[in-house]
Amino acid sequence: MQLTETTVKQGFKGYNNYGAWLRNKYKGHRVFKVIVDGGFTCPNRDGSKGYGGCTYCNVDSFTPSVSRQAPTLREQVIQGMERARKGNKADKFIIYFQPNTNTYAPTHYLKMLYDEALSIDTENIVGLSIGTRPDCIDAEKIALLESYTDRFDVDLEMGMESIYNETLGQINRGCMHDDLIKALKLVENSKLDICVHTIFGFPWETREMMLRYADEINRFPQIKFVKFHHLHIVEGSVMGVKYKREPFKLFSLDEYADFLCDLLPLVRPDVVIQRLFGLSDRELLIAPNWQLKKSEIQYYIDQRIESRGIIQGSAFM
Repeated sequence: MQLTETTVKQGFKGYNNYGAWLRNKYKGHRVFKVIVDGGFTCPNRDGSKGYGGCTYCNVDSFTPSVSRQAPTLREQVIQGMERARKGNKADKFIIYFQPNTNTYAPTHYLKMLYDEALSIDTENIVGLSIGTRPDCIDAEKIALLESYTDRFDVDLEMGMESIYNETLGQINRGCMHDDLIKALKLVENSKLDICVHTIFGFPWETREMMLRYADEINRFPQIKFVKFHHLHIVEGSVMGVKYKREPFKLFSLDEYADFLCDLLPLVRPDVVIQRLFGLSDRELLIAPNWQLKKSEIQYYIDQRIESRGIIQGSAFM
């Protein structure tokens, strides 16, 4: 849907949000992502490119505890579907391989895992979502993912995190922005839906630097989805240790909502926004603690976008 002032006044959000996109795509079905842990690691954890992982990362902070407790892939899928049916009245599902780097293994092994997850309830599974790093993508793995597109919608989610190599170096990312550009070129004419993930709020990046992320997203038409996260500091991360020693500036909710209001008009109107913010488990979160539930944060941001009359893409040239 093309967002205009009229559509916003009719009750549509001022940005191309994923929930509305799913309802339209799947004709009113309640579609829910089921997060599964395939037991992967990352090349900057196992010594291939480094140790310790990204400095902001504690894998447990973005993996639901119920997923961590389920011993097998099959049980994770079945239990995830049951929870989504009971708690969210979901009737269709996207299997989401989220924790760590979910293409960081030989292709035959990936196929075995993906096949198993997708075989459990084929009537009600509509999609496969794979979270990974741009330096762990190659033509063979893209071909594997494309082999599922005749039966499922498949999206490949890659961490952009920052567009600045200096930042990627400081956070021990183990790859540079050129790696993302190379990966995006590999999927230029692909059947896959491409999602990129960004993090806003690294203390050495200025507001103007962060707003330039939009230009980089806009120049790649193969990017269909984005996830915007604010930087949050979690227990078990290198950045968490540093923050406890010497706290640094992070977004307040008010500041972050205003930042998004400046960012969204710059983003291509066809890009679907899967997330506007990130959230970790409360017991792992160090800062910023906005003292609100996920739904309350979403409402706060949506209200700010509405009150300011923000329309995604209105400043896109």
